[in-house]
Amino acid sequence: MMGQHPNPSVPGFAVLISLGAFGASEVLRLGQLHFTRLAAAAGADGVEVREELLRDATTELPQLATELAARRLQSVYSCPTGLWREDGELDELALRSALTATRLLGADRLKMSIGGFGPASVPSWPRLAAALQAPPGEPAPALLIENDQTPEAGTLPALQAFFATAQARGLPLAMTFDMGNWHWVGECPLTAAQALGARVGYVHCKGVLREPSRWVAVPLAQSQAPWRTVLNQLPADVPWAIEYPLQGPDLTAIEAELALLRQEARRLHEARADCLPALI
Repeated sequence: MMGQHPNPSVPGFAVLISLGAFGASEVLRLGQLHFTRLAAAAGADGVEVREELLRDATTELPQLATELAARRLQSVYSCPTGLWREDGELDELALRSALTATRLLGADRLKMSIGGFGPASVPSWPRLAAALQAPPGEPAPALLIENDQTPEAGTLPALQAFFATAQARGLPLAMTFDMGNWHWVGECPLTAAQALGARVGYVHCKGVLREPSRWVAVPLAQSQAPWRTVLNQLPADVPWAIEYPLQGPDLTAIEAELALLRQEARRLHEARADCLPALI
Protein backbone atom coordinates (compact mmCIF):
# COMPACT_ATOMS: atom_id res chain seq x y z
CA MET A 1 0.00 0.00 0.00
CA MET A 2 1.19 3.48 -0.79
CA GLY A 3 1.24 6.25 1.77
CA GLN A 4 -0.38 9.63 1.38
CA HIS A 5 2.85 11.61 1.20
CA PRO A 6 5.42 9.45 -0.61
CA ASN A 7 8.86 10.78 -1.39
CA PRO A 8 8.70 10.55 -5.19
CA SER A 9 12.44 10.96 -5.69
CA VAL A 10 13.26 7.94 -3.51
CA PRO A 11 11.50 4.79 -4.74
CA GLY A 12 10.67 2.38 -1.91
CA PHE A 13 11.14 4.99 0.78
CA ALA A 14 8.42 5.93 3.27
CA VAL A 15 8.31 7.59 6.67
CA LEU A 16 6.33 5.78 9.35
CA ILE A 17 5.65 6.66 12.95
CA SER A 18 6.00 3.98 15.59
CA LEU A 19 2.88 4.63 17.65
CA GLY A 20 4.80 4.21 20.88
CA ALA A 21 6.50 7.51 20.00
CA PHE A 22 3.39 9.28 21.27
CA GLY A 23 4.01 7.96 24.79
CA ALA A 24 2.90 4.59 26.15
CA SER A 25 0.52 5.98 28.76
CA GLU A 26 -1.23 8.25 26.26
CA VAL A 27 -1.48 5.51 23.64
CA LEU A 28 -2.97 3.12 26.17
CA ARG A 29 -5.41 5.81 27.27
CA LEU A 30 -6.56 6.97 23.85
CA GLY A 31 -5.83 3.93 21.70
CA GLN A 32 -3.67 3.35 18.66
CA LEU A 33 -6.52 4.20 16.29
CA HIS A 34 -6.51 7.76 17.64
CA PHE A 35 -2.78 8.14 17.04
CA THR A 36 -2.94 6.49 13.64
CA ARG A 37 -5.32 9.27 12.64
CA LEU A 38 -2.98 11.85 14.14
CA ALA A 39 -0.02 10.39 12.25
CA ALA A 40 -2.01 10.46 9.02
CA ALA A 41 -3.06 14.06 9.61
CA ALA A 42 0.60 15.02 10.02
CA GLY A 43 1.45 13.38 6.71
CA ALA A 44 3.08 10.08 7.75
CA ASP A 45 3.17 7.36 5.10
CA GLY A 46 2.26 4.73 7.67
CA VAL A 47 2.49 3.53 11.26
CA GLU A 48 4.03 0.80 13.35
CA VAL A 49 1.41 -0.84 15.54
CA ARG A 50 2.74 -2.00 18.90
CA GLU A 51 1.38 -5.23 20.33
CA GLU A 52 2.20 -4.22 23.91
CA LEU A 53 0.07 -1.08 23.52
CA LEU A 54 -3.07 -2.83 22.30
CA ARG A 55 -5.83 -2.65 24.88
CA ASP A 56 -8.04 -5.24 23.15
CA ALA A 57 -6.48 -6.75 20.05
CA THR A 58 -9.69 -8.49 19.03
CA THR A 59 -11.48 -5.19 18.45
CA GLU A 60 -8.57 -2.82 17.83
CA LEU A 61 -6.79 -4.70 15.04
CA PRO A 62 -9.84 -4.83 12.70
CA GLN A 63 -10.51 -1.14 13.39
CA LEU A 64 -6.91 -0.28 12.63
CA ALA A 65 -6.96 -2.40 9.48
CA THR A 66 -10.02 -0.55 8.21
CA GLU A 67 -8.46 2.83 8.96
CA LEU A 68 -5.14 1.94 7.36
CA ALA A 69 -6.80 0.64 4.22
CA ALA A 70 -9.08 3.67 3.93
CA ARG A 71 -6.12 6.05 4.22
CA ARG A 72 -3.82 3.85 2.13
CA LEU A 73 -1.20 3.81 4.87
CA GLN A 74 1.65 1.34 5.21
CA SER A 75 1.91 -0.61 8.44
CA VAL A 76 4.33 -2.72 10.44
CA TYR A 77 3.27 -4.98 13.32
CA SER A 78 5.68 -4.97 16.26
CA CYS A 79 5.75 -7.94 18.64
CA PRO A 80 7.91 -7.53 21.78
CA THR A 81 8.31 -11.29 22.34
CA GLY A 82 11.57 -12.87 21.22
CA LEU A 83 11.42 -15.55 18.53
CA TRP A 84 13.30 -17.99 20.74
CA ARG A 85 12.80 -18.51 24.46
CA GLU A 86 15.62 -18.39 26.99
CA ASP A 87 16.18 -22.14 26.62
CA GLY A 88 16.73 -21.73 22.87
CA GLU A 89 13.37 -23.22 21.88
CA LEU A 90 11.40 -21.49 19.15
CA ASP A 91 8.38 -19.71 20.63
CA GLU A 92 5.96 -20.96 17.99
CA LEU A 93 2.91 -19.74 19.88
CA ALA A 94 4.22 -16.16 19.98
CA LEU A 95 5.31 -16.28 16.33
CA ARG A 96 2.04 -17.67 15.01
CA SER A 97 0.05 -15.25 17.14
CA ALA A 98 2.11 -12.33 15.81
CA LEU A 99 1.72 -13.53 12.22
CA THR A 100 -2.04 -13.80 12.68
CA ALA A 101 -2.16 -10.27 14.06
CA THR A 102 0.02 -9.00 11.22
CA ARG A 103 -2.34 -10.47 8.62
CA LEU A 104 -5.40 -9.19 10.46
CA LEU A 105 -3.88 -5.72 10.47
CA GLY A 106 -3.13 -5.98 6.76
CA ALA A 107 0.55 -5.26 7.43
CA ASP A 108 3.23 -6.62 5.14
CA ARG A 109 5.97 -6.56 7.80
CA LEU A 110 6.34 -8.17 11.22
CA LYS A 111 9.08 -7.00 13.56
CA MET A 112 10.53 -9.27 16.26
CA SER A 113 13.87 -9.87 17.98
CA ILE A 114 15.73 -13.18 18.09
CA GLY A 115 15.32 -13.56 21.86
CA GLY A 116 17.30 -16.51 23.19
CA PHE A 117 18.60 -17.82 19.87
CA GLY A 118 21.68 -20.01 20.26
CA PRO A 119 23.17 -23.41 19.38
CA ALA A 120 20.15 -25.19 20.90
CA SER A 121 17.93 -23.34 18.41
CA VAL A 122 19.27 -25.04 15.27
CA PRO A 123 16.74 -27.92 15.21
CA SER A 124 13.88 -25.42 15.15
CA TRP A 125 14.75 -23.88 11.77
CA PRO A 126 12.36 -26.10 9.78
CA ARG A 127 9.51 -25.10 12.11
CA LEU A 128 10.37 -21.42 11.68
CA ALA A 129 10.36 -21.81 7.90
CA ALA A 130 7.03 -23.63 8.02
CA ALA A 131 5.44 -20.97 10.22
CA LEU A 132 6.53 -18.23 7.81
CA GLN A 133 4.76 -19.89 4.89
CA ALA A 134 1.57 -18.01 4.10
CA PRO A 135 -1.76 -19.85 3.79
CA PRO A 136 -2.81 -20.46 0.17
CA GLY A 137 -3.94 -17.27 -1.52
CA GLU A 138 -2.54 -14.97 1.16
CA PRO A 139 0.65 -12.86 1.05
CA ALA A 140 3.41 -13.76 3.47
CA PRO A 141 4.42 -10.91 5.78
CA ALA A 142 8.14 -10.21 5.83
CA LEU A 143 9.78 -11.04 9.16
CA LEU A 144 12.21 -8.29 10.14
CA ILE A 145 14.71 -9.01 12.91
CA GLU A 146 15.38 -6.08 15.24
CA ASN A 147 18.42 -5.39 17.36
CA ASP A 148 16.90 -4.96 20.80
CA GLN A 149 18.46 -3.70 24.03
CA THR A 150 19.68 -7.07 25.35
CA PRO A 151 23.11 -8.71 25.04
CA GLU A 152 21.48 -11.89 23.70
CA ALA A 153 19.58 -10.26 20.85
CA GLY A 154 21.00 -6.78 20.43
CA THR A 155 24.76 -7.07 19.94
CA LEU A 156 26.60 -7.24 16.65
CA PRO A 157 28.18 -10.68 17.23
CA ALA A 158 24.81 -12.18 18.20
CA LEU A 159 23.08 -10.77 15.13
CA GLN A 160 25.89 -11.63 12.74
CA ALA A 161 25.80 -15.23 13.98
CA PHE A 162 22.03 -15.33 13.56
CA PHE A 163 21.98 -13.89 10.04
CA ALA A 164 24.80 -16.19 8.94
CA THR A 165 22.83 -19.20 10.18
CA ALA A 166 19.63 -17.93 8.59
CA GLN A 167 21.40 -17.48 5.25
CA ALA A 168 22.88 -20.97 5.44
CA ARG A 169 19.44 -22.40 6.20
CA GLY A 170 17.87 -20.71 3.21
CA LEU A 171 16.05 -17.99 5.16
CA PRO A 172 17.70 -14.70 4.14
CA LEU A 173 15.74 -12.58 6.61
CA ALA A 174 15.96 -8.80 6.57
CA MET A 175 16.65 -6.57 9.56
CA THR A 176 15.02 -3.76 11.46
CA PHE A 177 17.99 -1.54 12.29
CA ASP A 178 17.33 0.48 15.45
CA MET A 179 19.88 3.28 15.44
CA GLY A 180 19.61 3.96 19.15
CA ASN A 181 19.50 0.50 20.69
CA TRP A 182 23.20 -0.17 20.09
CA HIS A 183 24.01 2.36 22.81
CA TRP A 184 22.03 0.35 25.37
CA VAL A 185 24.29 -2.67 24.77
CA GLY A 186 27.49 -0.62 24.68
CA GLU A 187 28.15 -0.95 20.97
CA CYS A 188 28.82 1.47 18.12
CA PRO A 189 25.87 2.00 15.76
CA LEU A 190 28.17 3.09 12.94
CA THR A 191 30.16 -0.16 13.13
CA ALA A 192 26.89 -2.10 13.16
CA ALA A 193 25.53 -0.14 10.19
CA GLN A 194 28.67 -0.84 8.20
CA ALA A 195 28.45 -4.55 9.01
CA LEU A 196 24.70 -5.07 8.60
CA GLY A 197 23.56 -2.31 6.27
CA ALA A 198 23.05 -4.63 3.32
CA ARG A 199 20.50 -6.66 5.31
CA VAL A 200 18.40 -3.71 6.47
CA GLY A 201 14.79 -3.62 5.33
CA TYR A 202 13.43 -1.14 7.87
CA VAL A 203 15.05 1.57 9.99
CA HIS A 204 14.11 2.82 13.44
CA CYS A 205 15.31 6.41 13.58
CA LYS A 206 16.15 7.36 17.14
CA GLY A 207 18.32 9.98 18.76
CA VAL A 208 19.99 9.25 22.09
CA LEU A 209 21.07 11.27 25.09
CA ARG A 210 23.23 10.04 27.94
CA GLU A 211 21.92 10.76 31.43
CA PRO A 212 24.02 9.98 34.52
CA SER A 213 22.84 6.38 34.80
CA ARG A 214 21.11 5.56 31.52
CA TRP A 215 20.50 6.29 27.86
CA VAL A 216 17.24 7.92 26.80
CA ALA A 217 15.63 8.29 23.40
CA VAL A 218 15.33 11.83 22.05
CA PRO A 219 14.52 13.53 18.73
CA LEU A 220 17.33 13.38 16.20
CA ALA A 221 18.11 17.08 16.49
CA GLN A 222 18.87 16.60 20.21
CA SER A 223 20.95 13.46 19.78
CA GLN A 224 24.49 13.16 21.12
CA ALA A 225 25.15 10.46 18.52
CA PRO A 226 26.12 11.22 14.87
CA TRP A 227 22.83 10.03 13.41
CA ARG A 228 23.46 11.36 9.90
CA THR A 229 26.70 9.41 9.73
CA VAL A 230 24.84 6.23 10.66
CA LEU A 231 22.09 6.86 8.12
CA ASN A 232 24.80 7.29 5.48
CA GLN A 233 25.51 3.56 5.86
CA LEU A 234 21.87 2.45 5.65
CA PRO A 235 19.46 2.02 2.73
CA ALA A 236 17.39 5.05 1.72
CA ASP A 237 14.96 2.95 -0.32
CA VAL A 238 13.27 1.21 2.62
CA PRO A 239 10.82 2.57 5.21
CA TRP A 240 12.21 4.66 8.05
CA ALA A 241 10.21 5.07 11.25
CA ILE A 242 10.23 7.75 13.92
CA GLU A 243 10.91 5.87 17.16
CA TYR A 244 11.65 8.77 19.46
CA PRO A 245 9.28 10.82 21.64
CA LEU A 246 6.68 12.96 19.90
CA GLN A 247 5.03 15.00 22.60
CA GLY A 248 1.45 16.18 22.25
CA PRO A 249 -0.84 16.63 19.24
CA ASP A 250 1.23 19.41 17.68
CA LEU A 251 0.87 18.64 13.97
CA THR A 252 3.44 21.28 12.99
CA ALA A 253 6.13 19.69 15.15
CA ILE A 254 5.33 16.19 13.83
CA GLU A 255 5.31 17.46 10.25
CA ALA A 256 8.78 18.93 10.82
CA GLU A 257 10.13 15.57 12.02
CA LEU A 258 8.66 13.80 8.99
CA ALA A 259 10.12 16.44 6.69
CA LEU A 260 13.57 16.03 8.26
CA LEU A 261 13.65 12.30 7.46
CA ARG A 262 12.36 12.83 3.92
CA GLN A 263 15.05 15.43 3.37
CA GLU A 264 17.76 13.09 4.64
CA ALA A 265 16.56 10.21 2.46
CA ARG A 266 16.47 12.45 -0.59
CA ARG A 267 20.00 13.70 0.18
CA LEU A 268 21.32 10.15 0.46
CA HIS A 269 19.53 9.02 -2.67
CA GLU A 270 20.95 11.91 -4.70
CA ALA A 271 24.46 11.49 -3.28
CA ARG A 272 24.49 7.80 -4.13
CA ALA A 273 23.12 8.45 -7.61
CA ASP A 274 25.99 10.88 -8.21
CA CYS A 275 28.46 8.15 -7.28
CA LEU A 276 27.13 5.63 -9.80
CA PRO A 277 29.44 5.11 -12.79
CA ALA A 278 28.20 6.58 -16.01
CA LEU A 279 26.62 4.07 -18.35
CA ILE A 280 28.51 3.59 -21.58
